[in-house]
Amino acid sequence: AVMHGTGRHHHRHIRRFANALGTPNCVSSGHCICFGPRVLACQFTYGTFPVVDYYGKTKPACILVWGANPAVSGADCELQFHIKDAVRAGTKLIVIDPIPNELTKKAALWLRIRPGSDGALALGILNILISEELYDKQFVEKWTYGFAELKERCKKYNPKLVSEITWISEEQIIAAARMIAKVKPLSLEWGCAIEHTPNSFQTVRAIGMIPALTGNFDIPGGFIEGMDALPGIDILRGSLSDEQRDKCIGAKAFPFLAGKANMNPSSHPPLTLEAMITGKPYPIKGALIFGNNSLLSLPNSKNVYKALLNLDFISCMDLFMTPTAALADLVLPAASWMELDEVYGGPYRAEHVVLCQKKVIRTGECKADEEVFLELCKRLGRNYQAETVYDIFDEQLKGIGEKYPAYKDLDFEKLKKINFIKIPIEYHKYKARGGFKTPSGKVELYSQVMADVGADPLPYYEEIPESPYSRPDLAKEYPLILTTGRRSQQFFISEHRQIPSLRKKDPFPRVIINPTTAAQYGINEGDWIYIEAPRGRITQKALFEKDIDPRVINCQMGWWYPEAEGPDY
Repeated sequence: AVMHGTGRHHHRHIRRFANALGTPNCVSSGHCICFGPRVLACQFTYGTFPVVDYYGKTKPACILVWGANPAVSGADCELQFHIKDAVRAGTKLIVIDPIPNELTKKAALWLRIRPGSDGALALGILNILISEELYDKQFVEKWTYGFAELKERCKKYNPKLVSEITWISEEQIIAAARMIAKVKPLSLEWGCAIEHTPNSFQTVRAIGMIPALTGNFDIPGGFIEGMDALPGIDILRGSLSDEQRDKCIGAKAFPFLAGKANMNPSSHPPLTLEAMITGKPYPIKGALIFGNNSLLSLPNSKNVYKALLNLDFISCMDLFMTPTAALADLVLPAASWMELDEVYGGPYRAEHVVLCQKKVIRTGECKADEEVFLELCKRLGRNYQAETVYDIFDEQLKGIGEKYPAYKDLDFEKLKKINFIKIPIEYHKYKARGGFKTPSGKVELYSQVMADVGADPLPYYEEIPESPYSRPDLAKEYPLILTTGRRSQQFFISEHRQIPSLRKKDPFPRVIINPTTAAQYGINEGDWIYIEAPRGRITQKALFEKDIDPRVINCQMGWWYPEAEGPDY
């Protein structure tokens, strides 16, 4: 198995490497629970991945911020600056989040949702838009497919039912839907919180339909198609036979993640770990890990630890000696962004700016991940179809010239001299080309592609497996709901705890708890407390927050202690 974490510069290079190596098992949590569901769901619905239009003369009048805090977690071209500028300029916010944060304080409406119930809220908002005829009739009639079916599906998600499911008042749900319909242009800023349930794909589809029904798709200041300036690198899909691709773990059970329905599949992480432990459906004996602290970022750490210890060989490439790297047989020093050349397009997946990242320094024996992929393939006699990483960069940049003649003959050396290029944004691109990049040529509210493989073609809500409603027996022993969504500006998932200047600002993990709930358990603010769930127990310091629901707590994820003795830290 080839395992990797978030890393924008090496992401598709890893796919290319795995395919050239001959393994169908390229494992990425990101494909399951961080961005992957949004990308795929949007491709099924719109044929592309839209983003907020911060870039034109017309700014969003309102941004629907759902399961994200871009004021702190500024991924993909530093969105935190854009959204702060928008709010200062008068953009209104509707924020959907169970935890108060920087943006909830600025919001015109804050919907304090029960964690995991986002799909019900999205369908409830769609129901109000449709039943009160607040949708954009002209756009819906001309540019959507399956509206009648969606209307029928949404009927049962009335404000009363949705309020019971989500813990948001009926009045707030109705007010949010009417504001969404009224304020234009409206856009959508969403995060990975909505992807952390088994039904994430349908949740994302439901949320993603809101800009379409309100006529805010690809308009100035709305939810826009990117210019797709930078072609993705060739991941060498042809290097794997159909027979080998069918061996991707989870391909049958999860066709949109691991099967042929996904052009860039990821094997299912929990099933891959199970194969490491049990040898079923076949043994996995080794793991090449790149930029992935698996013990901290994959669910159920005890199980991950058991799986990794059962392997014959582990290689781990990273910037620092993490707990995962400490288990490895071989640790390779990775180059940081300051130590590598790269071509990057942003915002990610909707590129209208293409940057040249020039190497500033190169220390020790470190290499860029993609340089290692190339050298390994050379030594193993695998065809990587490039002599150097610059061949791959030049092939990408050649694609820009083919699409935009002003950049004909662009290559890495030329881009180094001009640093970056910016493609002017065009709007209503679906009109210019005569339709959307979907089978019907329209926004697919009803997905025939999903119906063809036996999946539900319409979004629906499904209660999460362990909640007060699905497992009342479990709720007797574990009465509180745990969510782990709040981020620290100093850290990124499990990274940077070992950097003293950052650690000084955020020295220990904290669990957010309502003072009323804390009093029930005899907890004082600042106490180290146990947080126990069916799979184990951890300790964090109590931080009081009066605006969190008393039935919910929020703890930080990704914590380890570099100053403690390894390998467990």
